[in-house]
Amino acid sequence: MKQASAYLILGGGASLLLAVLHLVLAIRPQAWRYFGAGELSTLAEQGSQWITPVTLGLVLLFATWGLYALSGAGAIRPLPLLRTVLIVISVIYILRGLALPFDLMKTVGGTHSIRFAVFSAGALVTGLLYLMGWSGLANT
Repeated sequence: MKQASAYLILGGGASLLLAVLHLVLAIRPQAWRYFGAGELSTLAEQGSQWITPVTLGLVLLFATWGLYALSGAGAIRPLPLLRTVLIVISVIYILRGLALPFDLMKTVGGTHSIRFAVFSAGALVTGLLYLMGWSGLANT
């Protein structure tokens, strides 16, 4: 159980870090350019009204995922549908992480920044942390 909690705390920390990152992007949408989404930065500079609400939605999503991981680790009270939500979160992260080989090929080919591969690797690792944490809970 202790190891499962550690995995969930690490995975939850990654989700909470993503929430903070997206909060920064909501406040300073020009920062999208640094993270490889220059078109979003351009739209924000042109006054697009949808970028900030969507980014704040991502803040809420990642923060909720982080709270579920902390709940699974026993750091906060149990949240509803805990095991089901943890497995769904892990599947979403892992599916995002499966882009890693393609991102690496595009990076080597010079059509992608290394950032895309780093983001995919981070998603894959985070998904595996959630999965290992969830499976540790399921075995108790």
